[in-house]
Amino acid sequence: MRKATKAIHEGKLECMDFGQVSVPIFQSSTFSFPTAEEGAARFAGTQEGYIYTRLGNPTIDALERSVAAQENGYRGLATASGMAAITTVYAAFLGKDTHIVSTDCVYGPSRTALETIFRRFGVEATFVDSSDARNIERAIRPDTALVFIETPANPTMRITDIAAAATIARLHGIPLAVDNTFASPYLQRPIEHGADIVIHSLTKYINGHSDVVGGMIVTKDEALYARIKPVLNHLGGTMDPHQAWLVLRGVQTLPLRMEKSQENAARMAAFLKQHPMVTWLNFPGLPEHPQYDIAKRQMDGFGAMIAFGVRGGLDGGRTVMNNVRLFTLAVSLGGVESLIEHPASMTHAGMPGTARVEAGIMDELVRISLGCEDIDDLLEDLDQALNAIRTDGGDA
Repeated sequence: MRKATKAIHEGKLECMDFGQVSVPIFQSSTFSFPTAEEGAARFAGTQEGYIYTRLGNPTIDALERSVAAQENGYRGLATASGMAAITTVYAAFLGKDTHIVSTDCVYGPSRTALETIFRRFGVEATFVDSSDARNIERAIRPDTALVFIETPANPTMRITDIAAAATIARLHGIPLAVDNTFASPYLQRPIEHGADIVIHSLTKYINGHSDVVGGMIVTKDEALYARIKPVLNHLGGTMDPHQAWLVLRGVQTLPLRMEKSQENAARMAAFLKQHPMVTWLNFPGLPEHPQYDIAKRQMDGFGAMIAFGVRGGLDGGRTVMNNVRLFTLAVSLGGVESLIEHPASMTHAGMPGTARVEAGIMDELVRISLGCEDIDDLLEDLDQALNAIRTDGGDA
């Protein structure tokens, strides 16, 4: 099946006793056993079957199979949030006296978790600009246990060459994990380029309606799945079946939403490129983007996220955000509505100021997520908000 068909049909349950078209919500915490012997066999792993929803549930399984199929991976592991997915992968591979190489510009809490919680347990982290894969090679040490990249990067929109990163990690015998949230499997499938593990915040594009928090881990093979699954079960960051059912509804419209939102993003990028109140612009679909050729090679489209700087720095950005009428001033991304936020004071506020600057997260950076509204309405709204900088004196 092609990817748009997969989004609608993958993950259906084999057992549809009543002919239901939609996967049911199995809202049950525990499952009964026909016999004591079968219960023991399920716990021993010698017989398939459900035990307890933290360990497995039919609705959650349907979602895991659906996303894994779209990523062309072995199997998925649904989690309670995107951060539950990320920290579960960290916990599965990192321990005392181990080291991780990570993209410097990642989702703020992905980095903060390493610099605070995991550091307490003896994990060391090196953060590099992975858009130059040579930086990954230079940072690897004998005790490096995981390479973690995010591409496109949040919020700078830098692109990392997944195949190049995978080659480096493979030569050193280190697994490569890729946060694929900004692209979704509709636009990018890291396993096809050599990645071992793919991570998603399902909250974003895959669900797409700003009403569910969730995460997903997809592995390329059974061995990696078997390593991560017990960690997730024991830490308990698993998904609820009602969450899974809502995300399954979102999955089915992912292709339609992604096509519309990235069409809007391309129009918006062309508009911002010539706006006098915009000082710089990062969007992978522009030929002048430093990693445009890489994005064109490893992605099926350039996505719907844009980062740009405005005149007046932080004050100019604040003016824009306080003057939008249609864009919603909120963190997150990937919903049907367009969002605007200020990373330095919001999503990445937990990073030290020097680290933010080194990662390219400047005070004047404004991040927008294009939704599915009429693009002319969005253009008019952002234009009047940007022009408000003039009246506030931000361009003096």
